[in-house]
Amino acid sequence: MERRLRKVKTTMSIHAHRRTLELLDGEYASIHHGRSHDFDDLREYQPGDEVKDIDWKATARSHVPLIKRYIASRQHTLLLVVDSGRNMAATAESGESKREIAILVAGVLGYLATRHGDRVGLLMGDASRTESMQEGGSEAHLERMLRRVDDAIGLDGPHSHLEVVLEHAVRRMRRRSLIVVVADDLAYTHDLDVHLGRLHARHEVLWVSIGDADLMARAGDHRDLVGVDSGVGLPPFLRRDRGLRRAFDEQTALRRERLEAGLRSLGIASVRVGSSASAIGSLFRLLERHRRARR
Repeated sequence: MERRLRKVKTTMSIHAHRRTLELLDGEYASIHHGRSHDFDDLREYQPGDEVKDIDWKATARSHVPLIKRYIASRQHTLLLVVDSGRNMAATAESGESKREIAILVAGVLGYLATRHGDRVGLLMGDASRTESMQEGGSEAHLERMLRRVDDAIGLDGPHSHLEVVLEHAVRRMRRRSLIVVVADDLAYTHDLDVHLGRLHARHEVLWVSIGDADLMARAGDHRDLVGVDSGVGLPPFLRRDRGLRRAFDEQTALRRERLEAGLRSLGIASVRVGSSASAIGSLFRLLERHRRARR
């Protein structure tokens, strides 16, 4: 079986040049409070960096603004909360499986955490069960986590119920952590608002939605699509109906706006990822939004 983490690293190298990877790495580091005085290295100044971190002597020598980077003062915990219900086995916006994109997102964030010496834990579940893995800091541990997510998500599994998983996270997580929720392209509910509000009161919370496929037959896409919950397909002639398309687009936009508004009201940075190709850029924007929101 192909190693899941190797695939994550390969995708990172394909879809992000070195500069982007360094920025992504730096954005992950900057979202944590505090730091030590242990100097690590220098890197080129980027918009949004703290002016006080500029090394003026090194800048004068190189004629390029350089900032100092420091080793984190303590180990942090990243908890990946993943929806492992059958909804995540559906088709994503790009035509890929949502499961593949969810594993990529979890893998990239987990890999960044381990590179910084942080520990990564997993909490996932559906309507029938909730599973967890204790925090670990090795690539081997991260590989086991990604395989566990891969094994858990399937079309024959129970339907998604993220509110139950989040309720479990509220009870379990006592020490302040960074929590990243990897979820279906779902609607914002009262229960979701309550659980996220309780989590955000104690932890740093980020949200990643895995984008749904377009159910309408646009761009010449006339595949047979079947709902993972109902098992019922939408006939091609209905998917081509302009009135239905317009109504579908309006309801989809409304659902996404409500989700974004609800998360924004709680102060939770969010992003929607529709493909593997856009994942790296989307995660960079997510970390940057979170950092800027806390300033």
